[in-house]
Amino acid sequence: MKTRIALLREMGKARPYSDSKPLEIVEAELDDPGPGELLIKMAAAGLCHSDLSVINGDRPRDMPVALGHEAAGVVEAVGPHVTRFSPGDHVVLVFAPSCGHCVPCAEGRPALCEPAAVAAGKGALITGSKRISVGGEHVNHHIGVSAFSDYAVVSEASCVKIDKSIPLDQAALLGCAVLTGVGAVLNSGGLKTGQSCAVVGLGGVGLAGLLGAIAAGARTIVAVDLAKDKRDLALKLGATHVIDPTEEGAVQKLRDLTGGGVDLAVELAGAVPALQFAYAITRRGGTTVTAGLPNPQAEFKIPAVSLTANEHALKGSYMGSCVPVRDIPRFAQMMVQGQLPIPELMTHRLKLEEINEGFERLAAGEAIRQVIIFD
Repeated sequence: MKTRIALLREMGKARPYSDSKPLEIVEAELDDPGPGELLIKMAAAGLCHSDLSVINGDRPRDMPVALGHEAAGVVEAVGPHVTRFSPGDHVVLVFAPSCGHCVPCAEGRPALCEPAAVAAGKGALITGSKRISVGGEHVNHHIGVSAFSDYAVVSEASCVKIDKSIPLDQAALLGCAVLTGVGAVLNSGGLKTGQSCAVVGLGGVGLAGLLGAIAAGARTIVAVDLAKDKRDLALKLGATHVIDPTEEGAVQKLRDLTGGGVDLAVELAGAVPALQFAYAITRRGGTTVTAGLPNPQAEFKIPAVSLTANEHALKGSYMGSCVPVRDIPRFAQMMVQGQLPIPELMTHRLKLEEINEGFERLAAGEAIRQVIIFD
């Protein structure tokens, strides 16, 4: 069948993206779903920094690639041997599918699925197939989803069924911003009621993490970002304090505020200086979690003795250490009950044709979560 996709042919084009237009909206041919695959009619897809990092070259991928990974939609058709989904089901797309059989999957860590990582590196679905063609040539899938498209063929392992009462534009954010941000706080960080928490980096993922800290019942929640408007929004959402990390004495100010540092500092900016700040404001015996994705060449240095002398835990968090089939319904229910007011993070609603302008806003720090709405 025919579908429109947002195709990236070349990384590293100059900004503003509204002029250089790195993403082309082109007509593509979409194969029918094969064994274990679904055809999804997209309803909504979020613009995420992980997409931007492919556009600007920080996260290199084989070109050309059909971008997009945070989305929700409706099952249009199913391929052979699919038993868990039926046409009409509402689903959230997951950018790290799980084979269910490798060692990480067996350990309950599906975000680290080894076959999924191999498939993503090859620009293929976890089934091994490529289902998108332009001009008779297959193009690469983006981490098994390629959501900036009217329709997509994905593995059933890349989908989680949700209740049809949940608005799909909100559900889209469950697939990345909420999984990564809330999961980094609740799963990776294990934040407990009454503890203190700092969230460093207040984009869509960071503010989702902030909402997770509020939902966990943290007593002190410090929101850290360079941008005043994002700090102001964090206060509106429920942060108890905000800090500009560039102001003189910011680290000491936060330590004084929290009696020596926070129990949990979560870095969600994807920048080494942000991680340095998060590590510096973590109390002795506390935990620093990083879920950001900086350039692969970037290095983070710490005094080695601090890990021992301070019993300081430093943890990475991919996809919020989530089990999607468990956590997406859980976070969706928290959203419905008002514990995670995710709609507060949605700053722009776009058409697919406006995608380059959207990524320019994201690159300029002028948006939280922008969502493409498909007709």
